[in-house]
Amino acid sequence: MLQDLPQSAQPLVMSYIGLRRAVGLSGLLLPILLGPVGWLVFGIDIQDNMSSYYHTALRDVFVGVMCSIGIFLFCYRGHDWVENWTANLGCAFALGVALFPLDANSDPLHPTTIPGYLHSFCGGAFFLTLAFYSLFHFPSSKPTNIEPEPHERQRDFVYRISGIVILLSMLAMGTYLLLLPQEWKEFYDRFNAIFWLEWIAVWSFSAAWLTKGRTIFADIAIDLLALTQEQLLGNNN
Repeated sequence: MLQDLPQSAQPLVMSYIGLRRAVGLSGLLLPILLGPVGWLVFGIDIQDNMSSYYHTALRDVFVGVMCSIGIFLFCYRGHDWVENWTANLGCAFALGVALFPLDANSDPLHPTTIPGYLHSFCGGAFFLTLAFYSLFHFPSSKPTNIEPEPHERQRDFVYRISGIVILLSMLAMGTYLLLLPQEWKEFYDRFNAIFWLEWIAVWSFSAAWLTKGRTIFADIAIDLLALTQEQLLGNNN
């Protein structure tokens, strides 16, 4: 536990944990603030995708949260230079999403302006960076005497599932935009399919960062997962 660590190590550990929680909570709150809160409080219809909120009264919320995620990633320092550069790239892409708006009423794959092209590129690269973090960096960050992590196997499971879900969501969005017949696309447009797929991807990366940040509810979920697996293995034996 944190209180068992050397006094000199505790501020550093708290800094890492705090940044992980900040990234995770930002991702957790973003879809809620844009979708349900925007609809219930401000009367803004659910948009085709999260980037479209730039052209609504919730512009400052979208830009502010994305800039916050970028700053948190820039301040984050990993276990080696590769992880540091991954965080820095994630920062650059998050800021790109925030500062280069998607063209209003346009297809994300067919922007008409340079900022629109940059936004689409940064959005895809941002999700890929977060998937890479979940699939490679977090599972390989083994606990040390500085930062012990209980239930390591279950945590690695959450990280990898989060990364896989992000990639599957991106695959679904690509299929929707590139391969779906126009009549099907028009049907699913009524339900804002891209927005919900983006929500799934954002919450997946949020789950990974909150788990790595040792938030209370994430630790409870990990404990329940470990207990369930132990009971299943016990029954099999």
